[in-house]
Amino acid sequence: MIHVPEAEFDRAVEQALADLPVEFRPYLENVVIEVRPRPDRALMARYDVPDDVLGLYAGCPLEEKSLAPAGTSLPDRIFIFRDILCGMCESRAELVEEIRITVLHEIGHHFGMDEDRLEALGYD
Repeated sequence: MIHVPEAEFDRAVEQALADLPVEFRPYLENVVIEVRPRPDRALMARYDVPDDVLGLYAGCPLEEKSLAPAGTSLPDRIFIFRDILCGMCESRAELVEEIRITVLHEIGHHFGMDEDRLEALGYD
């Protein structure tokens, strides 16, 4: 387990986003990235996720957006859970890498990738 200030954790999330290729950024304009300490009960129940989930994509994947009625799209959300990630890491370097993987994993869901595809890419 590692402890880092919230601002340092947030900077690592921002860096993971900044490292994305420029051509992906327009597809993330309607995505809100939110860091929370851990998932709350309502989030776990709504999305059927365990209390030790590292991140969560809540939205409509890009490939399905064209099927949604115009004007009904709220921003998609990606949740990154700070306490869970810090609890599994032993060093700052390991934490930064796990944050990067988690951010990319959840963005992958936004692009329509399933768990098998993300695992094949090394984002599990």
